[in-house]
Amino acid sequence: MQSSSSPPAPAPFGLRILMGLSGVLLAVILAGLNENVTKMALPDIRGALGMSVDEGTWFVAVYAAASVCAMAFAPWCSVTFSLRRFTVAALAAFAVFGALCPYAPNLPVLLLLRTLQGLAGGALPPMLMTVALRFLPANIKLYGLGGYALTATFAPSLGIPIAAFCTEILGWRWTFWLILGPTAIAIAAVWRGLPQDPLKLERFRMFDWRGLLLGAPALAMLVIGLLQGDRLDWFHSPLITLLLGGGGVLLALFLITEWSHPLPFFKIQLLRNRNLSHALLTLSGVLVVLLGVILIPSSFLAQWRGYRPLETAPVLLTMGLPQLIALPLVAALCNLRRVDCRWVLAGGLALLALSCLLGSQLTPAWSREQFYLLEAVQIFAQPMAVIPLLMLATTGLAPQDGPYASAWFNTIKGFSATAATGALEALTTWRRNTHANLLADQLGNHPLSASGESTASLARQVHEQAVILTSADLYLCMAVMALLLIPLIPVIATRVFPPRAA
Repeated sequence: MQSSSSPPAPAPFGLRILMGLSGVLLAVILAGLNENVTKMALPDIRGALGMSVDEGTWFVAVYAAASVCAMAFAPWCSVTFSLRRFTVAALAAFAVFGALCPYAPNLPVLLLLRTLQGLAGGALPPMLMTVALRFLPANIKLYGLGGYALTATFAPSLGIPIAAFCTEILGWRWTFWLILGPTAIAIAAVWRGLPQDPLKLERFRMFDWRGLLLGAPALAMLVIGLLQGDRLDWFHSPLITLLLGGGGVLLALFLITEWSHPLPFFKIQLLRNRNLSHALLTLSGVLVVLLGVILIPSSFLAQWRGYRPLETAPVLLTMGLPQLIALPLVAALCNLRRVDCRWVLAGGLALLALSCLLGSQLTPAWSREQFYLLEAVQIFAQPMAVIPLLMLATTGLAPQDGPYASAWFNTIKGFSATAATGALEALTTWRRNTHANLLADQLGNHPLSASGESTASLARQVHEQAVILTSADLYLCMAVMALLLIPLIPVIATRVFPPRAA
């Protein structure tokens, strides 16, 4: 008799499993797109629903907090309720709550719907890694993990273009409704393609209630604290102090609980695996850089050149669409036995640093055309920095550890994306204020009458120059971040081989 903790027997790989995997991949891409599109279209959504700027920040924060919480606990649920049932239920809830958002009568109802949609959407990314690890044959497993890498490279790049298309052509409601048709396709593919596992409700006899009651509030408090920190001036705010301090204490208690629980949500002992620990640590830094190379050019073009999102879209599409070709090519490279994926990772980080160093040279003369070279370098840099991490994190794991690895990887991925947002906002505010103060001091030495310019005109010029200098500083910080991750590779990571060489 099969134990509750052992994985089901693998189903034979074929077109049916491929259909199920494609459905899960589509679901995960839709979850990422919905989060990024609604975030990018937030000014239009705020205007249509009568939200203030401060209220709009909560619209983003509650979704992110719920999503990260779901990533942590979804793998446990997928084993208990079966992978197919849980994925279909999460997809259906994701679509229904999203469709209802434009009809919310007031802000509390809207935030509730976004929280519920975040829980459903956050449950989907762990399913993709679980399906790839469980069903794909060894010689093509890396290609499935390459599909997972799309969620970190491809989907974020499409957020601004699709948001611009929805708000400027279809209408703001379509930022929520655009997922409905593709979600129905994903549900059908998952239901038809994935085998039906038996329920394992006996796992509730050892349910980790203490872990849930500690872990979920800890993650939610930390995520909200990071996203609201810059707006509320970080630890000068009692709320942020409570969220980050209290969340940190609860997280420490959660990890202590997970260490000794017989059926935990997180298997802390897996961190003894050097490659998994290295992959999680490096992933955190890589996500900061990947978010930066999207936000910096879009913010610069909007503030300096006055570009609308639709005008910024070609820059991001130059980086995003070629990922569909670059990802399988990098996966094929890592699938060769004679290729050490650690050095592929080092090459990807070096290319990321090169792209950011080129960006740090930006000047007031830059417009959309000057960013194309930077984005072209990113085409192969991004998959080279992500696929080897997936290979290092998953190669050599026992089958029963697959859900635990998925929980670790996806929770770190979701939390790091949030932390990256908070860090970039804080860094932007600091550098912009620093440059603005220095420029204002310099202007103070020159009388206004000398040039005949008004105070308002000079203030505008100070702001514009501060935007340029801040963007260059951010690019330089991203380059340093990427370079600092390279020495960790030979120190921590060990050589791994593809499960069966191509």
